[in-house]
Amino acid sequence: MIMPPRKRPLVPVSARRRLKPDEDYFPFNLLPVECQLHVLSFLSEVDKCNSALVCSSWSRLVRSGKLWRVADYSRRGVFHLGQEGLLVSNREFERWKAWVHHYTHHLISRGASLLTLKASFDLGDQCNKWGELLSHLLENVHCRDLSHLDLNWTFTLLEPLDLRVHSSSSSHQDNITKMDQVNNFQILLARLAQSCPRIIKMRLHFDWSETSVALITQFQHLRILELKYFWVFKGVSPSTLQTLTKSLPNLKSLTLHVLVPLRNLGISYTLESLSLEFLDVSPSRGLVFSCLKLPALRELRAKKIVRGITLDRRTRLRIQSRWPCLYQVLREGTPKLQALNNERLLPNWKEQSYGELTSILQQSCYCLQHLDSWLW
Repeated sequence: MIMPPRKRPLVPVSARRRLKPDEDYFPFNLLPVECQLHVLSFLSEVDKCNSALVCSSWSRLVRSGKLWRVADYSRRGVFHLGQEGLLVSNREFERWKAWVHHYTHHLISRGASLLTLKASFDLGDQCNKWGELLSHLLENVHCRDLSHLDLNWTFTLLEPLDLRVHSSSSSHQDNITKMDQVNNFQILLARLAQSCPRIIKMRLHFDWSETSVALITQFQHLRILELKYFWVFKGVSPSTLQTLTKSLPNLKSLTLHVLVPLRNLGISYTLESLSLEFLDVSPSRGLVFSCLKLPALRELRAKKIVRGITLDRRTRLRIQSRWPCLYQVLREGTPKLQALNNERLLPNWKEQSYGELTSILQQSCYCLQHLDSWLW
């Protein structure tokens, strides 16, 4: 028996007119605009631009400033020229510089609403004026809610080859360049403090001048801070370091790259903060603490790095006699400490030392008991 063909259910003409062909298969446009933006936010920047070619409604979505939250100048873009600090030909550098200016114009034209800014530019470069470029970006995008700053202002990501023969006065020129770098960094930092007061995470090189410390303490919302050393000959005064930590009431994590110059051997430092919970000074060299007032600190990382300095016994003892033992400093100033150099401390570590703790102190303490070597 042959069954008659099944008839398709009738759909009213009015309903068929309401359905568009693309909505039958992918009803993306039926989602709320915020949901559409959230979906597109997972795309890379290149994919976002390509998605604008799909249709007019997607093109309008891609122009939303909420879709452009990150300004990342540290990536190498379409060039993929290798690792940071790579020397390239002048032609490749000009291509990369053109990309930087185009990328800046792209963010401004999209009305970017930035949450993250990552950049690596030599702010002492008087020819390319990278500081002015970053200031121009901040003036023309929405950056009031910027929360993450990762800035290396000491060198440009891609440097052109310099084939000039330098004269004997090159060291003097280096000093001038360093001064230009610091001055332009402070100008940019002041603009950031005015335009982006809500930054909570900051990672940058630091010159430890009074002006720079005063500027960085204006970021009262800072929770995570990493400061790298700017110049090997630039020392850090104890009062400056103490002022920095006392002036940031919401700071939870601090990482310090401090290189104490040889002329300052014997100087010790005080840290004071009511909020700090994590402190990492393991990248530092010669940083010795005489006092810690960190009632909320839970984890400390510190490493004693041999600097290859040979001292006679009398000189060494004279310097070391000024330094208290790190164990005593921790007992008196870090009542909530739970971990030292990634090792969990026993509950009674403040009452009595033990073998594992002694081994850790041998790696991190500069006192007479834990450092018995003429080679520093």
